[in-house]
Amino acid sequence: MVSLTADMSPLHPDRNLALELVRATEAAAIRSVPFIGRGKKELADGAAVDAMRAFLTTVNFDGVIVIGEGEKDNAPMLFNGEKVGTGRGPQCDIAVDPIDGTTLTAEGRNNALSVLAVADRGAMLDASSVFYMDKLVTGPAGVGVVDIRLPIAENINRLAKALGKPVEELVVSVLNRPRHAKLIDEIREAGAGTRLMSDGDVAGGINAARHNARTDMCVGVGGSPEGIVTACAIKALGGHIQGRLWPRDDDEHQRGVDAGLKLDDHVYEADELVKGDNTIFVATGVTSGELVKGVRREGDYVYTESVVLRGASGTLRRISSEHLTSKWL
Repeated sequence: MVSLTADMSPLHPDRNLALELVRATEAAAIRSVPFIGRGKKELADGAAVDAMRAFLTTVNFDGVIVIGEGEKDNAPMLFNGEKVGTGRGPQCDIAVDPIDGTTLTAEGRNNALSVLAVADRGAMLDASSVFYMDKLVTGPAGVGVVDIRLPIAENINRLAKALGKPVEELVVSVLNRPRHAKLIDEIREAGAGTRLMSDGDVAGGINAARHNARTDMCVGVGGSPEGIVTACAIKALGGHIQGRLWPRDDDEHQRGVDAGLKLDDHVYEADELVKGDNTIFVATGVTSGELVKGVRREGDYVYTESVVLRGASGTLRRISSEHLTSKWL
């Protein structure tokens, strides 16, 4: 018999909350539309932040922003520690990224998302004092098989064997950054292919963990907030995620130590990034990508596509919505 305790308790996020959160990511995605391809990422992000926050204030939960906009973009709203929601209902940790891929949005390129993640109060690691994290993400086949401490070539060979496919058919996603030049060379020397991402760290990790996705692994250094958000989604996908904090200098290293973070090659496993499986991850496409379609306008309607992933049930649901333009634009 399946227990309903987690869903019925007023102390935990439940399945009904997920639909309320979709409204917030849809709003953020729709409000960013006028700025797609306009080269002004700050304006796009600002519009998305305003819209997401407005909707979050109406949601029946007692939310605290653990991972917010302020640390990354010096935003005046949705900052770390801000309380959101009506104050009634489940007590939650909240991670927000109104646009994951502001540069993608500004340049009109694929894979920009509006993202929210929710977990029980106290479940999310607050890694805000160290901006970057080295990550390794795979689907379920990588659980107990790959390890971020191993050379990338060994992980590629191990995952290929677990998947039952030749190494040359493996595709590894990596952010296209100068810091990854050596890593990219090593992936290719091992015989695997690469998919270089200009941005979109969260989408890259989720796509690597999805069933029948076109990538098999996502590796490299990206934002630590994005690592926590991705971990919430991986809980629902049954995949593998590990992270090591990557301070940029001695000062940042010391800030991490002072905040109680584990550094010096400590590997954060999934349950250290987000405790337990009672997680909800919501994303709406801003621009189209492998995970979801982007916002599009046709006549009197605006169309959005979203995904909702629940760790407790291990489900991924797609939500396609039609919105009257007269209510939005």
